[in-house]
Amino acid sequence: MFTGIIETLGEVTHVEKEGTNVHFTIKSAFTDELKIDESVAHNGVCLTVVSINHDEYTVTAIKETLDKTNLSELKPGDKVNLERAMPANGRFDGHIVQGHVDTVAQCISVKEEDGSWFFTFELPEATNQMVEKGSITVNGISLTLVNVSDKQFSVAIIPYTFEHTNLQFVKPGNTVNIEFDVIGKYVAKMLKGYTA
Repeated sequence: MFTGIIETLGEVTHVEKEGTNVHFTIKSAFTDELKIDESVAHNGVCLTVVSINHDEYTVTAIKETLDKTNLSELKPGDKVNLERAMPANGRFDGHIVQGHVDTVAQCISVKEEDGSWFFTFELPEATNQMVEKGSITVNGISLTLVNVSDKQFSVAIIPYTFEHTNLQFVKPGNTVNIEFDVIGKYVAKMLKGYTA
């Protein structure tokens, strides 16, 4: 489980296809603290560390993951948001994040507003899993929803988050990974049984 509070930006150093799988090698500031079989969220996608070499480690994404996330677009030199799993005795600073991406969204606008940034995203299809001032995870970042509609939403980004995550590189037309709030997903599923 994760919280959506990004620890550091990693850099993709190598991408290798093997069948329908893709191995990503990442250089990060916390590689020396990792161990084989540990879970790390990459742009919000939970992946398992399969090898470690000095300051780089490798994770593998299967076809299912590649089809539902923006990981297939990664290339050497790209920056990824990284978060290690939450320790059981740690503070819960963001919201409950599973690292299971639900869909991708396309950035449709970025506006600077006197020191902060306002991002608007569009989903590929309508959803009932977002509420005004609720939580959402964008590329692994725990954020608060504003201006919610069936297919669009916005988030306001403070300077610290902008400078310390890969949102600083997101432009209109780019895709981001989206994980809806897990509590909202369960509520929507329960209510569907009453309305079906």
